Amino acid sequence: MTQIHSTAIVSKKAVIGDDAVIGPYAIIEDDVEIGNNCSVGPHACIYNGARIGNNVKIFQSASVSNVCQDLKYAGEETHFYIGDNTTIREFVTLHKGSADLGMSRVGSGCLIMAYAHVAHDCIVGDNCIIANAVQMAGHVEIDDNAIIGGLTAIHQFCKIGKHAMIGGGLRVPYDVPPFILAGGEPLKYSGPNAVGLRRRGFSNEDIKLIKDAYSILFSRELNYSQAKEKLSREYANSELVIDILEFLKKCTRTLIKG
Repeated sequence: MTQIHSTAIVSKKAVIGDDAVIGPYAIIEDDVEIGNNCSVGPHACIYNGARIGNNVKIFQSASVSNVCQDLKYAGEETHFYIGDNTTIREFVTLHKGSADLGMSRVGSGCLIMAYAHVAHDCIVGDNCIIANAVQMAGHVEIDDNAIIGGLTAIHQFCKIGKHAMIGGGLRVPYDVPPFILAGGEPLKYSGPNAVGLRRRGFSNEDIKLIKDAYSILFSRELNYSQAKEKLSREYANSELVIDILEFLKKCTRTLIKG
């Protein structure tokens, strides 16, 4: 049974699933869809264009699908999607897309910690952890199972590969490929994300293969094109290396250094 606090302002046009809990002073606008078994905390604001899955927890004073901060935005109809089983902690700000992409998205099973910002046209994959006060500029793409340390700022259009982990309090002005640890200033490759990969079922052989592949990619004896060609030739049957090469194909910014 859905419970809506008497002080909440909820549009009759909003679509709210079963067993939702809407806290005190929350605001839910007209063009909003919320799935089953969701909770919206006190003073949270759910703006037009929000599309929220099932079992989503939104804590106090979070802002979902607010108008983006792109100066080119002229009121076009855009959206913000949140997948099932995701938690949005207090004071998080999630901005809907601009006309460029038309939407922003946080996937399923994610944890977005307090004070984080997901800007317009950002895509965050499934099972990601975005720690406290991470700040994303527009058009950032973060693949599944990535972890971003607290207080880290991500430059617009940057891409972060799956299973990557980035330390806290850093700047991310470059693309970060999959399966790795990234740290330091300037940001650089710090080895495979061995602990995280083992926790997700990767074998020691998988991790060694990833390490060997990045030894080639960041080799001082090979330029970028030569390294990619060698990886394609020597690891043609490796799904892990294919994942790395596919990520490199879609990079639009400079890759982090080895």
